[in-house]
Amino acid sequence: MTLKLKGDKEISKILTIKQKSLQINLNENIYGTFAEIGAGQETVRNFFRAGGSSGTIAKAMSAYDKDFSDAIYGVESDNRYVSESRLRKMLNHEVNLIEDRITRDKHPDKLFFAFANTVATIDFSKKFKGHGWVGVKFQLDPLEDYNEIIIHVRFKQTNAQLQQETLGMLGVNLIFGGFYMHDDPKEIVKSLYDNIEKDQIEIDMINFSGCRFTYVDNRLMSLQLVKNDMTEAVMFGPDGMNLLPSQELYKKNILALRGSFRPVTKVNMDIFEKSVELFLNEKTVNKDNVKVIFEITLTNLRAEGKINERDFLDRAELLCSLGQNVMITNFQEYYRLVEYFAQFTKARMALAMGVYNLIQIFDEKYYRHLSGGILEAFGKLFFKDLKVYLYPLKNHETGEFYTSENLKVHPRMKELYKFFKYNGKMLDIKDFNPEILDILSREVLKMIQNHEEGWEEMLPDGIADIIKDQRLFGYVNRRRKLK
Repeated sequence: MTLKLKGDKEISKILTIKQKSLQINLNENIYGTFAEIGAGQETVRNFFRAGGSSGTIAKAMSAYDKDFSDAIYGVESDNRYVSESRLRKMLNHEVNLIEDRITRDKHPDKLFFAFANTVATIDFSKKFKGHGWVGVKFQLDPLEDYNEIIIHVRFKQTNAQLQQETLGMLGVNLIFGGFYMHDDPKEIVKSLYDNIEKDQIEIDMINFSGCRFTYVDNRLMSLQLVKNDMTEAVMFGPDGMNLLPSQELYKKNILALRGSFRPVTKVNMDIFEKSVELFLNEKTVNKDNVKVIFEITLTNLRAEGKINERDFLDRAELLCSLGQNVMITNFQEYYRLVEYFAQFTKARMALAMGVYNLIQIFDEKYYRHLSGGILEAFGKLFFKDLKVYLYPLKNHETGEFYTSENLKVHPRMKELYKFFKYNGKMLDIKDFNPEILDILSREVLKMIQNHEEGWEEMLPDGIADIIKDQRLFGYVNRRRKLK
């Protein structure tokens, strides 16, 4: 018997990959198929090695040849094999097969599942480290419909064999989490890294669906990935479903607007509308190739200490209702955001921001961790085909508007500022609405929470109604409260 000593810390007990595999194998009801393409059959290998797998594995296969794969799962419209669409076809096909071939009359208590992955490991030249799609479709009751968890991963290791082993462990964690942790999706997300280090693999997208996950907001699951350092940026669309940034931003002209959006105001939308006009007038911008992103940093979400998930969802709800794509990032500095975008596109990019944000960009204290200081940061920020659209700042005491022409930066930064200004890297948004420049998100939020009147006129059309109907940002109907 192990003794506890005074001063011992409580250590969480994480099951090994073999223990997880064995627990599933010893369950007499869990039964399914494995279809793995691109990195061997590494997930199912763990179940074979654990012992007792004959009661769990109905079939294990790898359709490596493209013609075989197409014959089994169908032809993709984009001819890509490592894609979400291919993964979903694999999962659906395998589930249909097991339902068709294993009769419910003989096996009324069986919980069927299908695990699939389609991945590309590191290439021979080791320039592309590889990525892939991994998913599981499973039942938790024989009379229920299926649940589904799908993730996208990026390999960080530079050895194909190590990548295969990591993928195998990830697959076991995913299957185990689906069956044994389905009541706590946040814990499923965390458990994906059980027995895996974060410098081995990156998970940059996850989506839950199915009857047991109807209550799950995938935007919140997306936040968990950034919050738990599984990835540096996640993205979701107007429908609230998580998107894969590399797929959405590939070769796009990107316009990004950073803000708190707590809540989104008329000023935010004026910046959006005017910067889009400027962006579309750029000669190198293709109107049909533009992707606009509203970005919120993790630092912003932590402004009041811990991340308030309800507050995050309130912001997301309003931006999604306006039909916008939202990105959550761990990039406090703008140059890191531009570096991230540059992984996916060489096309013209732009950042829309207020004068105050630009002044912060020219503050040296944010770049002390860089060996090249602010010059290194600016080299990364403006090296690519980037423009900054500048929204004016109003001096509430004098009524003066600050633009790129009259803003003041530190004397040491003056010549650097002039260099970028006169080389056309910064453009003022000139036809702004001066009547709305007094609107501040933090003041609107206070008015909502203090039950003051007049905040509705400071927000875009329809936004006030959503806040009231869904009681976002702590909104309370005073009449109801009095009753």
